[in-house]
Amino acid sequence: MLNFIKKNIALLWAKKHVKGTQSFKQNAVKDQEQLLLSLLKTAEKTLFGRTYQFEELKTIEDFQTKVPVSDYEDLKPYIEKIKKGQRDILWTDTPEYFAKTSGTTSGSKYIPISKEGMPYQIAAAQSALFHYITQKNNADFVNGKMIFLQGSPELEDLYGIKTGRLSGIVAHHIPSYLQKNRLPSLETNLIEDWETKVDAIVKETEKENMTLISGIPPWLIMYFEKLIERNGKKITELFPNLQLIITGGVNFEPYREKMNELLGKPVDTLQTFPASEGFFAFQDDFEKDGLLLLTNHGIFYEFIPLEEYGKPNPRRLTLKNIELHRDYALILTTNSGLWAYSIGDVVRFISKNPYRILVSGRTKHFTSAFGEHVIAFEVEEALKATVEKYPAQITEFHLAPQVNPAEGLPYHEWFIEFEKEPESLEDFRNNLDEEMRKRNSYYDDLISGKILQPLIITSLNKNAFQDYAKSQGKLGGQNKIPRLANDRKIGDFLINFKK
Repeated sequence: MLNFIKKNIALLWAKKHVKGTQSFKQNAVKDQEQLLLSLLKTAEKTLFGRTYQFEELKTIEDFQTKVPVSDYEDLKPYIEKIKKGQRDILWTDTPEYFAKTSGTTSGSKYIPISKEGMPYQIAAAQSALFHYITQKNNADFVNGKMIFLQGSPELEDLYGIKTGRLSGIVAHHIPSYLQKNRLPSLETNLIEDWETKVDAIVKETEKENMTLISGIPPWLIMYFEKLIERNGKKITELFPNLQLIITGGVNFEPYREKMNELLGKPVDTLQTFPASEGFFAFQDDFEKDGLLLLTNHGIFYEFIPLEEYGKPNPRRLTLKNIELHRDYALILTTNSGLWAYSIGDVVRFISKNPYRILVSGRTKHFTSAFGEHVIAFEVEEALKATVEKYPAQITEFHLAPQVNPAEGLPYHEWFIEFEKEPESLEDFRNNLDEEMRKRNSYYDDLISGKILQPLIITSLNKNAFQDYAKSQGKLGGQNKIPRLANDRKIGDFLINFKK
């Protein structure tokens, strides 16, 4: 009886919540303008606000003229002041948290999360679940056990500011009604070594009634493989009531076939787009592509056409003038004190009513050694189309240019770890090259003009990508290996695992 009451209360909450979201879905452009002006007003007495004369900025155009696009290096002097205990620097008072992330040029990054910003992180995750429950008209999963994979919830103190990984911070804000059902245990969550942690999670969960599992695809695959190895059963045999998988961080599509193989049968999948800088979007219809952009969650969005990104004076578009099916660098202004901040993600709109996006790549992850500027969305879609025609299961892949081959023309080298190779790797390779030529006209020109030869596939041994991640100290958690590079730093490591 208690379980019946619990799931029906969840269903009522969900339907009421989804009904209440119609306003922001229909009024996104107006809401965004009002939000920016509100953020400027709130922060006009901060050091950043005084530096850029926020009190004089009355329109979006004023803001774009006065406040330049920034990255972490640009904001780092302000962050350092906050780290030393100074107040009213980027946002009013001091942040409630610093989300600590790993950076390439900056070392560790400390992303501020204000007391106003943190609730939106939790609200977005709840909204994603509520939309799923409403669409499914079913909340059975609330009565089972759930994994919300997190980094260590142990936080350090930095001049009174709690500091740690975002997932560890979020662990302190999971609603009480989910706490009793949540796994893994605190003791397991505190384990630092990733492989040891996954082994402990397997032992904790293998006999439980798991109904919801959340994590990035590489972690899910590693977790599922260990469960199958220990128990000799597919995941849906082991967890017959598993209803929902929540994932984010990378495009799920390249992992879908491998995931379905491990599961034994399809399980509902909900894709999300969270980051330390904010929770931007989620799949409000789990049966369709596209993530609903959260335009009323304390974040003002701008979009720079990808071909203009990094050039002097690029256009900074807002929602009212974006175009569908074009790639844009995502720029954020947040209620935690990030101002015209380039997060490094590339998005593509697939609808305007409401605004839905796909995450199509990273501004720093591309292959353009020959001027082709191939992005993640193109390679993932090409690979997906090829796998559908020449069935294969792929664990992970990486694309790198080979500029100076021992003989012949240069080429794109695809390092692929197959779970199951296609019957003809040569046919697979030829089709993949054709699909790439369809999606990138510059690449097609290079092949036609005999500047490049068709792509080469280097098939790798099992666990090659895990071994690479381990060698870099980035195994597990929210760490992701770039799918594309403009050099061979990753490729030269992976070549050692060639079959």
